[in-house]
Amino acid sequence: MELVGEWGPLVLAMLATGIVAGVMAGLLGVGGGIVIVPVLDVALGTQGVDPAIRMHIAVATSLATIILTSVSSTRAHHQRGSVDFGLARNWGGYILAGSVLGAWLASHLHSNVLALIFGAVAVLLGLRMLLLGGRNPEPVEETPRGAGIRLIPLGIGGLSSMMGIGGGTFSVPVLSLLGHRIHRAVGTSALFGLLISVPGAIAFVATGWGDPRLPPGSLGFVNLLGLACIAPATMLAAPYGARLAHRLNARQLNLAFGIFLLVVSGRMLLRAL
Repeated sequence: MELVGEWGPLVLAMLATGIVAGVMAGLLGVGGGIVIVPVLDVALGTQGVDPAIRMHIAVATSLATIILTSVSSTRAHHQRGSVDFGLARNWGGYILAGSVLGAWLASHLHSNVLALIFGAVAVLLGLRMLLLGGRNPEPVEETPRGAGIRLIPLGIGGLSSMMGIGGGTFSVPVLSLLGHRIHRAVGTSALFGLLISVPGAIAFVATGWGDPRLPPGSLGFVNLLGLACIAPATMLAAPYGARLAHRLNARQLNLAFGIFLLVVSGRMLLRAL
């Protein structure tokens, strides 16, 4: 009974986090990690987890939950014809490579450095989405190719894995800038989340394996209690977010995403300072 009383509030917080994260995943094409990571960081702090590895556990667990969230969200968007599988094939290898590299780098950086990087990039992208409104560039039939373009998916995979997010925070604005319609950018970003989360989570399991500071129920840096509580809730909630996304026009979706990015970036920058 004492154990239930101690962990009960934490479990409820994780379930609520999963629901919110799932709706965000379907609505904005993000993996939900932008909600999961800060909540897990606070929750782990209440349990006395070492601050030096708290963010690493939060990021790793977030990536593990995004695996299931991305499957649910991608399926919902695919039913509405909003996933570009051709682009996913062209960019997939670079996103996978970036995800592994990002997870490795994150395990060697202080959490404040990660927050500062994310906050700065998110501010720029958020302002761009707000200024864009519904005025997307002329839609494109195919994303440009070339050596320089390959750095984009590599960067998306790397930054997203470092932050424990599904990639939509970066890929939705980038795809929109390249001329993809906002709804298709959101749907394709949901698929990118799967390409980021699988190798990223595996890398965090490997880099955290055997660390004596880990709390009970951990597989490397992935916390299995958090995964068990959050993942089912995100899977159930993601289709509702996707349904809501297709009820909004391009301008409304752009503005919602821009505001979302600015709020998140503000929190990250405050943490870094």
